[in-house]
Amino acid sequence: MRVKICGITQAQQGQTIAELGATALGFICVERSPRYINSQQIQEIIEVIPTSIDRIGVFANASLTEIERVLTVAKLTAIQLHGEEKPEFCAQVKQLWPDLEIIKAFRIKTVASLQNIPPYVEAIDTLLLDAYDPQQLGGTGKTLNWDILATFKPDRPWFLAGGLNPNNILQALDNLAPDGIDLSSGVERRPGDKDISKVTQLFTKLHHGVEHK
Repeated sequence: MRVKICGITQAQQGQTIAELGATALGFICVERSPRYINSQQIQEIIEVIPTSIDRIGVFANASLTEIERVLTVAKLTAIQLHGEEKPEFCAQVKQLWPDLEIIKAFRIKTVASLQNIPPYVEAIDTLLLDAYDPQQLGGTGKTLNWDILATFKPDRPWFLAGGLNPNNILQALDNLAPDGIDLSSGVERRPGDKDISKVTQLFTKLHHGVEHK
């Protein structure tokens, strides 16, 4: 299972989190976010982590030009679209950067929210399901209502996000079978500052949980 720790802002933390077992690190390319870092800062972190780690840039309602500006400097392996991007825009992104993984995030409020997903499937590689918040796009700490996803069987691999933390991760994975999990605020001291003890606790729980399945 993929484990993505998102909102990385410090090279040392990124390096340590990769060593602990993360398979992907997420970098917030949205300027209004408290976890925002610029493309040069992202690249400085990329240079100290293993090349086997997925390097995911998170964008929200960015233009193609803005995405390209980041990709020119930061050697990302994936683009996560976390705004109100339409399927046509996702298809354009996929066409322009065919070698990168395209992840589309959806904020799930009710079962009806899942009906928004099918039009996107052909244009993307991976789904990410996050909790709905009227003000914030992500990193809210709100837990997604897992019952909504009880019968969710998408045509693409998917990440579970939304309020995951070391204390509820095994419960989430008992309820659902995502291809990956995505944590941000659940392993932080404050936005952008990861709590390494919580990250360590997360991987201890995950290894322990796998052993007992």
